[in-house]
Parts: sequence; C-alpha cells; structure tokens
Amino acid sequence: MKYGLIGCGRISTNHVKAVLNNKLEFIAACDIVEEHIENVLAKHNLNTNTEIKRYTDYKKMIAENNLELVGIATESGLHAEIALYCIDHGINVIIEKPMAMSIADADRIIKLSEEKHVKVSACHQNRFNIAVQEMRKALEAGRFGKLSHGSIHVRWNRNKDYYTQAPWRGTWSQDGGALMNQCIHGIDLLRWMMGNDIDEVYGVTKQQFHHYLEAEDIGMAVVKFKNGAVATIEGTTNVYPQNLEETLYLFGETGTVKLGGKSTNNIDVWNFADETEQDEANKGLEEQTSNVYGNGHTSLYADMIDAIKNGRSPYVDAQAGKNALELVLAIYKSQKEGRPVKLPLEDFASIDMEGEFK
Repeated sequence: MKYGLIGCGRISTNHVKAVLNNKLEFIAACDIVEEHIENVLAKHNLNTNTEIKRYTDYKKMIAENNLELVGIATESGLHAEIALYCIDHGINVIIEKPMAMSIADADRIIKLSEEKHVKVSACHQNRFNIAVQEMRKALEAGRFGKLSHGSIHVRWNRNKDYYTQAPWRGTWSQDGGALMNQCIHGIDLLRWMMGNDIDEVYGVTKQQFHHYLEAEDIGMAVVKFKNGAVATIEGTTNVYPQNLEETLYLFGETGTVKLGGKSTNNIDVWNFADETEQDEANKGLEEQTSNVYGNGHTSLYADMIDAIKNGRSPYVDAQAGKNALELVLAIYKSQKEGRPVKLPLEDFASIDMEGEFK
C-alpha cells in the first residue's frame, strides 16, 4: 500500500515506526522544512534511502504519486485543510489529533469522506493500549453494570523550551491549549467509555504559568452524559517538574477500574463482582512504552490498512475524532460564556477563544 507522510515534526517518528512495522510502501515525505524530513528519516536509518521522495509542497507530492494512504502530522491548524485536499483526491487519511480545530471542519471531513468513499482515521492511538482494550472488553460485556461516574486526569509538564521549538504551539489558530493538545487523548477515552452521548458540559480553563501562550495551561470540567452518568476532566501542563500521570477511572455498580501510568498504559485497580481467572492477570498489568505517545500508532495503522482492504470503517473513525474535538470545544465555549453548554455543538472553533486570557 503506497504511503506518504505530511509533517515531520515531534510526533512523526511514531508514524514512521508504524509505517515500517506494517510494511507499507513508504513513497514520500513532506515538510516545509527539509531538515525535518531528514531528521525523522535518520531516526529510522532511512536518510540514505533515495527511493523515499522528499517534498516541501504536499499538493505536489499528491500530484506526482499514486498514494493510497497519507498520514497527516503537521501543526493542528492545518489538519483539516490537508485532510480535505487528500480526501478530495481519493486518498485515505490518518489524521493526528485533533482532527480539526472547528466543528464545521470536522463535519466537512466526515461529509466529504462519505461522498468520496475514502477512509478517515483520527489518531487517538491510546484506544489500542492493552489496559484500555481490557477496560473496553469489560464494559462491552456489561461487567460494570450501571455506570455511576468516571474521570480523566492528565497531569503533565510542558516547559518554555517545548513551546519555543515550534511557535505554533499554544496559539488559538494552530493548536489550542493543554486540553486540545495534550489532554485530548484522555478526553477521547473518557467520552468513548462513558457512552458518547453528552447532555451538558461545564468547564473552567485558566492560564496560570504559561503567559507567553495564547491558550490555557489548565482546564477542568464536569460532564453530564445522557445515560445519567457524570464525569470530571482535569487536564494540565502545569505539573512540576515533569509528567506525572494520565489516569482514567470508571465506576460502575459492579465494577471499578483505574488505568494509570504516564499515558493510561497500566492497570492500577481492577475490581469486579464476577471475578474471573483473567482478572488476576489484569491486576497490575503494565505496558512498557518508550514515550507518552505509547505503542498505539502501529496498531492504529494496522487497523486502518485492514479497514481499507476490507471496506469497513476504521476502529477510530472520523466521527470519533469529531467527538473528542467537540468535548474540548464545549469546555472552551463554557469558559468563554461562563455557563454550562448543551451538546451537540452547532458550531464553535478554537479561534473563537482569541483574546480569552489577555
């Protein structure tokens, strides 16, 4: 399957690793800074591979190659524009999170992909974590009983060096803040596990320490789901001196699970009324990861390849991408308006937050 990568920054190494692990035909890589392309290829000993074409213009890359799958790993503000161009040219896409920066763009991606009969996968790779998959299996088997509540805590650190590496970070037009960039994976997991359908969101965001940014460095929210369950969200980049945890809790009438580790990759608590032998194996499960992005990109790519070959929806489809985005934007809108916000959101964009913390 002929593959091209657009965007060769910090996260792109996980995409290249997934490409190699899935034995895709790596045709081309694109970045407006040529050095970024060489740097990521060198990490995987591909910098001497002259068969991989290098581009600084993604439209030229698409015009000159018969690509079947493209990974989009640029700054967030360009995701939708590039995805729509690829989809319009009949190319399947894996889009790094967030899928878009506005409800309108997310809707356009969904609509156009249906019209063009191409697959779109939103890169929420933590859904493939072993711990997360075990929680999902228990949930789908009804082992939690009626859900009471849940929560996600993303307690990370991002310092000034991180933001000066890439000036688009922390801007409303290209990135958003801690919730949109760092915490959206956990927010995706929370919404997915708790039934997806949300009635109301009340959120508060602040900029405590990162005054050189436009966006928030701490966000908190209470979420009311239509099934009666409630949830809390805490997402921040203010934890001193380094990443602490990404922890997901799910509380039901007959089950309690806490996923922990740096990125929901461990099972810290696993209690069910109907104990099985498998439960003993799950207690204390730890999936080793080399960084906070985890191991899920390889699995997400494998799923997407299979979805394309077999004409089915990807496990993490465009609607899933929109759901995670919508919850972040609902928290932003609630902060802006100072009141609870009903879902679905008709339209809202991260850029609507401009000037919030001036």
